[in-house]
Amino acid sequence: YLFVPAELRDPSVAKTTHTILVLPNNTGKLDDALEFHEADVKKRMAQVPTIANLLKVAVIMPVFPRPSTDWKIYTHALDRDAMVTDKKEYVRFDLQLIAMIDDARRSLKKEGAIFDKRVLINGFSASGMFTNRFAFLHPERVKAAAIGSPGGWPIAPAATYKEKTLRYPIGIADIKEVAGKGLDLETLRKVPLFIYLGDKDDNDSVIFGDSYDAEDKDLILPLLGAKPIDRWVVARSMYTSAGLNAEFKLYPGITHTINDQMRNDIRAFLERHK
Repeated sequence: YLFVPAELRDPSVAKTTHTILVLPNNTGKLDDALEFHEADVKKRMAQVPTIANLLKVAVIMPVFPRPSTDWKIYTHALDRDAMVTDKKEYVRFDLQLIAMIDDARRSLKKEGAIFDKRVLINGFSASGMFTNRFAFLHPERVKAAAIGSPGGWPIAPAATYKEKTLRYPIGIADIKEVAGKGLDLETLRKVPLFIYLGDKDDNDSVIFGDSYDAEDKDLILPLLGAKPIDRWVVARSMYTSAGLNAEFKLYPGITHTINDQMRNDIRAFLERHK
C-alpha cells in the first residue's frame, strides 16, 4: 500500500526529489490467509496520513504474509528461514520490497513526482528486526533506519565474536551465502541508525524457534547475554567498533512498547535524515 501527500504531487514541487518512508508490516500473529495480514495493514494505513503529511514523505507498507503452516519462516522479521526458503510465496521479501519501492517510484515519476531510490525505514519488534536486517542487506537503498526492540539482538556487523562464528542473523559470517552478496560495510557506515529499547523490555525472540534456530540460541545466551538488556552493551560496542553511524538509546522503565518520547525521537530522527 502506498500513501502520497497531495502536496508532493503538486506541480510547484515537481523539481524536488522526495523521500519514501517504508513501514514493514508486522501483524504479530500467524495466519496462512493473506487477507488476514492485508486487513491489519489497511487498519495501520489509516493512521499513516498524519505522519506522512507531517514529515512530507510518501509511505509504503507491504502486505507480507506470515504463515502458520510454515511457522518457522518468520517473514515479518526477515529471519534466516525467510532468506533461504525456496517456497515461492515467501522468497526474498527484501528484494520484493525493493521491487515495490521502484514500482512506486516509476508510477509517481509518470505523474511528475520524483522520489529518491534511498528510503527511510522504521520498524519495531519483528518489523524492527526486518528494518535492521534490510539496512544491512541493502545499505545503498537506505537513507536512515529507526530500529526498535529488534528481537533481543540487532544483527552484528561482525563475522566472529570471541572466536565464535556469527552466522546470519546473529552476524554476517555467511551473509553472502544467505543473501547472494557480502556486506557493503563502507556504504553501511554512511547510513544513520537509531536503535532503541526500553530497559524493562524482556521480549526476546532469541528463545523462540520461529526467530532463531536452536544452535543460534545456544550460542547467543552464553556468549552475548541471557536477556536483551544484557546484550545491549555488547551490541553497541560492536557497532561502534565497526565504525557504524549508530545511536543506541535506552528508555528507562519502558517495557515492550513505544511511548510518546520514543515517537518524538523517531520522528525527529526521520526528519533529520529525510
